[in-house]
Amino acid sequence: MSRTVCKQCNRPSIACICEFVFHINNPTHVLVLQHPSEVKQTKGTVNLLSRSLENCQVIVGENFTHNVELNTLLANHRAVLLYPSEKASVLSSSLQEFNGTNLDINKVKKQLPRLLIILDGTWKKAYKMFMLSSNLQALEQVCLPENIASRGQYSIRKVAKNNALSSLEACCYALALLENKLVDKAKGNHAFSQENIDCGIYQNLLNKFIQFNQFQLSFRPSS
Repeated sequence: MSRTVCKQCNRPSIACICEFVFHINNPTHVLVLQHPSEVKQTKGTVNLLSRSLENCQVIVGENFTHNVELNTLLANHRAVLLYPSEKASVLSSSLQEFNGTNLDINKVKKQLPRLLIILDGTWKKAYKMFMLSSNLQALEQVCLPENIASRGQYSIRKVAKNNALSSLEACCYALALLENKLVDKAKGNHAFSQENIDCGIYQNLLNKFIQFNQFQLSFRPSS
């Protein structure tokens, strides 16, 4: 007997994740470059992310240097890549207009809509995607502050380092910082030095992500 599959998330009905989708009209367009090995990864978070964000698209591949869809987006947006390279700037609200050195050279770019690019893959695969794609290397690169990057709740999947963020978490925190929506709930100001923070319009999706984690853990056999 064949299993019933949800037509929305393409997962077996018993493992449907549609209840965790939280629709958000995000001002900053998001592009997820996804490694092919992540497409059918049931523990991955891009399915949930892309269905929740109204302005989000996914391109699957490994070498994006000559990818027509990506290069068209780059030509028509002020793009920034969330990737912890050696030249990455630590993301903060002061960088919300993407005023890095590369973008200041072309003032026309500042009139274009913003684009946040995320690499979805293991650390090793993301590194390979970055190194193969010369157009990605040429972009303004940013990383999350350490105290934000260590807030990961991705408990359902083994990762290369403790508390590593999922693609969904990294995207929500990056958007909140870029759009100046990250708030210290204890003080009511736009800061990220405290543990008690709120990501504005993205907080509900982060809360849904925690529920998604718990749901996935429920399928593990009890010890």
